[in-house]
Amino acid sequence: MDFRFSEKEELLRAKVRKFAEDKLAPLAVEADESDEVSWEIVKLMAEHELFKLTVPEQYGGIGMKAMTNCILREELSRISVHADVYYAEDVLCTYPISVYGTEEQKRRYLPAFASGQHIGSFALTEPDAGSDVGNLKATAVPDGDSYVLNGSKCFASVGPFAQTYLTFAKTDPGAGSKGISAFIVEKGTPGFEGKQMKLMGPHPIGEMTFTDCRLPKENLLGKEGKGLEVALSSLDNARMGVGASAVGMARRAFEEAVAYSRKRVAFGKPISEFQSTQFKLADMALDIDAAALLVYRAAWMKDEIGGRVTKESSMAKLYATEMAWRVVDQALQLHGGYGVVRGMPVEKLYRAVRQPRLYEGTTEIQKVVIARHILNS
Repeated sequence: MDFRFSEKEELLRAKVRKFAEDKLAPLAVEADESDEVSWEIVKLMAEHELFKLTVPEQYGGIGMKAMTNCILREELSRISVHADVYYAEDVLCTYPISVYGTEEQKRRYLPAFASGQHIGSFALTEPDAGSDVGNLKATAVPDGDSYVLNGSKCFASVGPFAQTYLTFAKTDPGAGSKGISAFIVEKGTPGFEGKQMKLMGPHPIGEMTFTDCRLPKENLLGKEGKGLEVALSSLDNARMGVGASAVGMARRAFEEAVAYSRKRVAFGKPISEFQSTQFKLADMALDIDAAALLVYRAAWMKDEIGGRVTKESSMAKLYATEMAWRVVDQALQLHGGYGVVRGMPVEKLYRAVRQPRLYEGTTEIQKVVIARHILNS
């Protein structure tokens, strides 16, 4: 067993960290407090070819690996949660198009993602269908050479700002989850509209509505009735990425806590010299390392063994997001009153870190997934 990153992966990590600290950090102060997309950050990410890492080489990218995605998400979220969201939503669109798309779909959409001309949004959740995906109400009725979509989506990150959306609707409402199909929708399609939602932590996210929205049949992604397979395989890939993002946020909070504890003096000495502080820092370091090992195990298995890594990805997502919540909370506690001052790094992280425990499947759903794999193995 070798727990080291390869030389190529270490170089990538160093490159992305330098980019994030030098280029993203000044912009993130304002961008990460906005509910809109920062196109300046998108442009910078494109110029540094980060989006190319979401697309296979033959379509304008420079590779597509789970390990790479996790490294990027950890480093981006350490500095800018919004930059991580833009990257993550692209992966949620480019991965299924790369795996399930026709050659024409790959040539049409993937180069635009690789260049940063398009950013994506994964629109699965509905007001009455989040954890219960089989309860989707959106429908897609065949009509000649088209499908007519009707219904709504919510909690679609980067919506309504994206140019390309991956969405899901029932082509056979009577078939339950086996009647779900996946579709590619372009911004500006008649009958398709989006509006922003406001969350407790700033996040570009929206509600999507389809009103007699007519899509050409060539916008069907994969086979009719196989949409759930498209969604779940995409979430397999994404959940470990959410875990990596959570590790990045936790690392930043930990770094802030260590630095603050060294300079904050109480009762005549830095609070880092108190055993109570040292125990907190030790617990935080342990938690972060344990989560990182789960995340990169899942990524390694996806790249080196292949196939589905549902259980391992769910474990990584569950543990890392719960871990990040604990670590950020303790980091804020070590800051005392300054921890809740608006704009402090730990205060911003505290508002942002609550969301990952919900999206891409709640903590409770991850436990259901893990238990099913245990009992069915």
